[in-house]
Amino acid sequence: METLVATVLIVIVFIMASMVLNTMFSSSIKNNTRAIETQLSQLQYLKLSDKLELPYQESLGDWIINVEQYLENNVIVTAFEASNIQTNKIIVIKHNETE
Repeated sequence: METLVATVLIVIVFIMASMVLNTMFSSSIKNNTRAIETQLSQLQYLKLSDKLELPYQESLGDWIINVEQYLENNVIVTAFEASNIQTNKIIVIKHNETE
């Protein structure tokens, strides 16, 4: 009888550990923004090289990327914005340009 109870307890512990690891793994995948940040860096480089026509928009997986230029307090601002359709996460990078 003790063997059966011990086996059930061990199985329960392994199931709970598996569930915790699964949750951690899935949340780390959802919150990984490395690919989109790399794409935004490439777009910044293209903008600095004057090879990016503005306004610019593209889709990358679940992400929508917008690059816009506007005037704010007599300063030209270039905004690089990426928004995720599923998680509603938004990454914004702004650059002020001097003339």
